[in-house]
Amino acid sequence: MTKPMFTAMATGLALLAATPAIAQQGGSTVTTATVQGPILSFSVNEEVRSRPDQATVGAGVTTTAPTAVEAMRANAAAMDRLIAAAKARGIQAEDIQTSGIGLSPQYDYSNTGNGQPPRFIGYQVANSVRATTPKIDDIGPLLDALVAAGGTNVDGPWFSMKDPEAQLAGARGAAIKAAEAKAADYARLAGYRGAELVSISEGGFGGPQPPMPYAQRGMVAMEAKATPVEPGQVANTLTLNFQYRLVR
Repeated sequence: MTKPMFTAMATGLALLAATPAIAQQGGSTVTTATVQGPILSFSVNEEVRSRPDQATVGAGVTTTAPTAVEAMRANAAAMDRLIAAAKARGIQAEDIQTSGIGLSPQYDYSNTGNGQPPRFIGYQVANSVRATTPKIDDIGPLLDALVAAGGTNVDGPWFSMKDPEAQLAGARGAAIKAAEAKAADYARLAGYRGAELVSISEGGFGGPQPPMPYAQRGMVAMEAKATPVEPGQVANTLTLNFQYRLVR
């Protein structure tokens, strides 16, 4: 559904008068002021909201071991199980991407107040992947499967449209019609006969607002009921910038 947000972010609702041109005709001076007319500039936004057709979830494993090598090996084995669980839920290999791997030493600072130095306790590895799927109704069971496979942190889902450009295709016509009506209204209010289109530029389209994390949790026991997930709607916004010349 299309919602005409025509917030004329009048990024400069500008009425710029043209510079007069001066010509000499046999001793007399002829001034052709406002031959082209002032220029009206404004923007029109069109927002399109619809049910998302894909979602991305993140999942990872954090492991700790006495040495860096042991921590990396343990983490690799855990991540293999996690990725296998994602594939078992129908996620394609090309839709699974590593989003971060971190290795860091870990210290115990509990005795530092007694003048003791921090105690080294080992190395920690955090590894995470993101998986994208068009199966919106399977997001809840997918999250549960990732946790059951050993995921120690989960985030997402982030809902989106696979082709936001196609979603906005019909919004351009609505934006142009809104701009024509707006320009005509300004022309009338300013005492001009009408407005002629000079230029159109597209300011790009905005995707949905940055998503909030769906969940961040430690490993928990599986419940019989799948985690409920509601996709709602995602919004994409098209911005067109217009310039009209006001004519007498």
